[in-house]
Amino acid sequence: MENNQKQFAIIGVGGYIAPRHLGAVRGVGGTVVSACDVSDSVGIIDSYFPDAEFTTDSDAFFAGLKGDAPDYLTVCTPNHLHCAHSMRGLKAGMDVICEKPVALTESEHWCLTEMQGISGHRVYPILQMRLHDEAVRMREMVRNDAGRRVHDVELVYVAPRGKWYGASWKGDPNKSGGVLTNIGVHFIDLLHWMFGSRRGMRLHRSDADCISGVLELESARVCFFLSVNPSHLPAGHSGACRRFSVDGDMFDFSSGFADLHDRSYHEIMEGRGFSLEDTVEAVATVEAARSVEVSPFIGEYHPMLKALSRGGVTDIPSMV
Repeated sequence: MENNQKQFAIIGVGGYIAPRHLGAVRGVGGTVVSACDVSDSVGIIDSYFPDAEFTTDSDAFFAGLKGDAPDYLTVCTPNHLHCAHSMRGLKAGMDVICEKPVALTESEHWCLTEMQGISGHRVYPILQMRLHDEAVRMREMVRNDAGRRVHDVELVYVAPRGKWYGASWKGDPNKSGGVLTNIGVHFIDLLHWMFGSRRGMRLHRSDADCISGVLELESARVCFFLSVNPSHLPAGHSGACRRFSVDGDMFDFSSGFADLHDRSYHEIMEGRGFSLEDTVEAVATVEAARSVEVSPFIGEYHPMLKALSRGGVTDIPSMV
């Protein structure tokens, strides 16, 4: 092994997103030397780093990292464990690459930021959506429209999930943070990145499978609809639908994800990774949404929700 080859440990290697990280580590010329997951069915490692140590015991995993620790810990565990596992990585002497969200609450975020300062190491959140071509195009358009004070934004994100979703940790709001946190935090991050801080929020629906409302930002009024219910897909879509409309201009995020983790790791290796400070607005917003009471259907609300309120999925617009 070359002396400058970066070493990685990964916790949550059996999860859905872990292969993206394994591929990204390989893409930057690194190697995974240690891995952990509560499941022992993780043969995916053999396709990337067959010599990696493995355990299902997180305490043994972290104990093994002390002393001659790898350069980075990659955190791909369920959402409610991200903060604790990142803090343990910092304490063990590693920089941390953490999947979304880095924390479920502002309090957790503050604790993680404090530990980062004490440790002398960094937490690099994965905010890959900021690297998406459509996000870059969208932000450029907003920046070039400096004369418009408040933008009208409409967000549709329907990511169909089967019945397993509700039975897993993702369906437990104490572990996932709810549907807005679990599938929506990256898009909430994009909105803050482009339009500034939160000024207010109203919810018109907040269920285990769907959330919809209006988010008031410094320079945008965002009408949003997010769902994991397959019956909520707009007409003409068989897979996930991820779309923004900004002042009538459409931005489609339904594709273009294949290399975003690769690009994220490259940015980190080049010293241009995102920071904990970049994540605080989105963490605060998704936390706040958990305590907002649902308002009656008075005034404007999302057209997807209007279609559902009429009781017919065939009325759900295509958004084309």
